[in-house]
Amino acid sequence: MRRSGGLAVAFLLSCTPVTTRPDFRPDPRALVVILDARPERVTAALDSLVPAESLEVAHAGVRDGYVETAWYDTQAHRTRHHEREITNLAATVKIRFWADPWVPGQSRLTVEPVYRPRYDPSRPERGLEVIASKQHEGYKIAQRFVDKLKKKFGVPKAAQEEGRPTPPPSPSPTPP
Repeated sequence: MRRSGGLAVAFLLSCTPVTTRPDFRPDPRALVVILDARPERVTAALDSLVPAESLEVAHAGVRDGYVETAWYDTQAHRTRHHEREITNLAATVKIRFWADPWVPGQSRLTVEPVYRPRYDPSRPERGLEVIASKQHEGYKIAQRFVDKLKKKFGVPKAAQEEGRPTPPPSPSPTPP
């Protein structure tokens, strides 16, 4: 009996709920693309593409298929590590990437460029974030990432034939 209890504890300790992904889902208006690569390959590629675009990776997890940049001032072209360093809220963006399995050998990549139109320390950061418009420099940076990844990995033939390289958004959970 003692041995089985030790095995149960060992099993529970090996199943850690720790993840680099945030506890919220991407904004449904985020960019979405299907790529001909597994999520691990997409995430590893992002880990090198983000610094090449002069942004810094704040959080990354290849196993989790998640990458998040630090706040980046698109006018000053500088990373902002602390909220007190952000001088232009409207021009400072954070980009999050979720790489999820789609079908074997393919990933559904969601790219979410966000900014905060105002500062309010009493509210959680996510509650203040707004998805960047297509005219926003942060959205243009996110689109460049999508274009580079499409060039690197390719887009499935079915998506090319349909003339739309992005799938419909995932259904969001609705309360019963």
